[in-house]
Amino acid sequence: MKPALLLAVLMTAATPALATSSSMSVDSAPSPAAPLTPPDVEKRPHVVTAPHGATRQDEYYWLRDDTRKDPAMLAYLEAENAYVDAVMAPLKGLEDTLYEEIVGRIKQDDSSVPYRERGWWYYTRFETGQDYPIHARRKGSMDADEQILLDVNAMAAGKDYFSVGDYQVSQDNRLLAWAEDDVGRRQYVIRFKDLDTGRILDDAIPGVSANVVWADDNRTVFYVENDPETLLTVRVRKHVLGTPVADDVLVYEEHDDSFYMGIGRTRDDRYICIGVESTVSSESRCAPAADPGRFTVLAPRERDVEYSADHHDGRWVIRTNAPGADGRPADNFKLMTAPSDATSRAQWQEWIGVDEDVFIDGFELFDGFTAVAERSGGLERLRLIRGAVGQADPASEYVKADESAYSMGLATNSEPDTDWLRYSYTSLTTPDTTYELNTRTGERRQLKQQPVIGYDAALYTTERLWASARDGSKVPVSVVYRKGFKKDGTAALLQYAYGSYGYSMDPAFNLPVVSLLDRGMVYAIAHVRGGQEMGRKWYDAGKLEHKQNTFNDFIDVTRFLVEQGYAAKDRVAAYGGSAGGLLMGAISNQAPGDYRVILSQVPFVDVVTTMLDASIPLTTNEYDQWGNPEDKAFYDVMLAYSPYDNLVAQDYPAMFIGTGLWDSQVQYWEPAKYVARLRDLDTSSAPILFRTNMDAGHGGKSGRFRRYRELAEMYAFMLDQLAVETAASR
Repeated sequence: MKPALLLAVLMTAATPALATSSSMSVDSAPSPAAPLTPPDVEKRPHVVTAPHGATRQDEYYWLRDDTRKDPAMLAYLEAENAYVDAVMAPLKGLEDTLYEEIVGRIKQDDSSVPYRERGWWYYTRFETGQDYPIHARRKGSMDADEQILLDVNAMAAGKDYFSVGDYQVSQDNRLLAWAEDDVGRRQYVIRFKDLDTGRILDDAIPGVSANVVWADDNRTVFYVENDPETLLTVRVRKHVLGTPVADDVLVYEEHDDSFYMGIGRTRDDRYICIGVESTVSSESRCAPAADPGRFTVLAPRERDVEYSADHHDGRWVIRTNAPGADGRPADNFKLMTAPSDATSRAQWQEWIGVDEDVFIDGFELFDGFTAVAERSGGLERLRLIRGAVGQADPASEYVKADESAYSMGLATNSEPDTDWLRYSYTSLTTPDTTYELNTRTGERRQLKQQPVIGYDAALYTTERLWASARDGSKVPVSVVYRKGFKKDGTAALLQYAYGSYGYSMDPAFNLPVVSLLDRGMVYAIAHVRGGQEMGRKWYDAGKLEHKQNTFNDFIDVTRFLVEQGYAAKDRVAAYGGSAGGLLMGAISNQAPGDYRVILSQVPFVDVVTTMLDASIPLTTNEYDQWGNPEDKAFYDVMLAYSPYDNLVAQDYPAMFIGTGLWDSQVQYWEPAKYVARLRDLDTSSAPILFRTNMDAGHGGKSGRFRRYRELAEMYAFMLDQLAVETAASR
């Protein structure tokens, strides 16, 4: 937050933009001691015109300021923050209690499971009272002396925001490259450190993504340059240590702005690969890591053909949805193999074919087996395939799960020459656990379980339910509650979902939610269409012209849970963020009576205007996710559900909406405009709170504890609105 003096300056220096029809002046903007009257803001006529001629009025368009410097805009956001402070003042005790409970469950001097790479054991640890991690390593064994790679606490000192993205050690183990961001817009600077001496090198590469790869010469790095305006990943460059960044060689430039770009090394370390992908297409080009002079395309891009490749044991292994020679679709993906010199799909050979009931999510290659991450029946599983890559009729078995609703996935498996597979396991009642399984003997060892102070898993129950959507589709639902809960239709419920981009919201342990369960609440995850929990078709059924299915699913899950006695009809809260915030905006327009309170973080609520502006980060990359509104048909589809455009005069639920001023993914002005228009039209007396983090981006404040303060405030608001007993069960 800005200092009080600066806040006063902003308030008094603001233009009449904050004046309203009731002649509210800037000096009368709410403060913590002011009457509980929400801020208002001037309407300024503005017409948004689409290329096909369609027009829309956007009276709050002026709140957009790409520089984040407009005094009137900043004053409005600060006034909203002051209003939140005033409304939440009576709940400060509850907020503090929730924060203390959440943080009190965290083992503050915790560390990650070490993994070995090129003779060193790498791990991350936290110290008591510190917000940021320490990245470290030990040579040969964990009994050796510790060498600190990065002490992020020291690096973040004095900064409102700080984040370390990717960091990579050179192949000779002597140099470190890392990407850091001290603003929150995910525009990183790559820096370098000599690990033998601890000296920070003079080289600094600004304006890049958090992605860096070393070549085998230990002097050359490859990185991805961002467009300074759109933040799109546009170019791969090569930097040689000790040379001017201005002389960095252009290796590859992507001219199609619907593609994202990244770089990495293959499993066997033989190749450096540049990968580009859009929503519906991808392409990889690779070069030998020992001599990365020329990058060769593995297979040219084709629309509606996606693939990702890794190299091991002298062959490429490729996960793809490319149709077979017979034209048979591969919506759920399959695995193919190809020789090292492959340059087209004609050289690919099928290894593991497509299964309409099983979605192949990923794979990890080892010397004697392959681990395949799959989804079936809405749950994750790991399939072990023994033998060499590409072996005909591969024998397989599955890693066993311990519960009916869970999340399982590949953990860090840094070296392929082992019989041991590391994997993660968690559920809504089981803290994140790392196991390693001997694929030859079947022995399983628990390496670590997330320590949760004062938590007893035996006190909680999780269920997997199936709700019927209005079109007959069965929607999986994961539910958790404290034992002793009675399914009598009186409880309060928090229902969460995301439902976009094919991201699956698996039932993982959620440490802060324990505070809700201990107060008698039920927590549910609705695995709605638009995610990929049920395979690729589940994702396809929740995007583009089918996006309404996402909203219908969420609402229908709510009604199912109420009908089944998991919650009282007037005690339901909904929560979503980013594209999940779009979901929150849609359901509050379409079914406001089903929700008592809506929690929405960094919400994507102004769909049409944003997707019409190609200068905004993510817009062009996502035409195949939402549609391109320059096409009148897709314009109409988006306009039909865009939360900002569908606000009407009706009673809305209570809302807590959050954003970050420096968010580069969902710009702050989307929720700012949404709240302003919502206040104009809402006919209820329920509070609408809008909190802007003035020094953070899409992920909120940096540091492991700060985000829990924001969450505790939001939870306190929700508990008050749902009339939940504030004392927790013990």
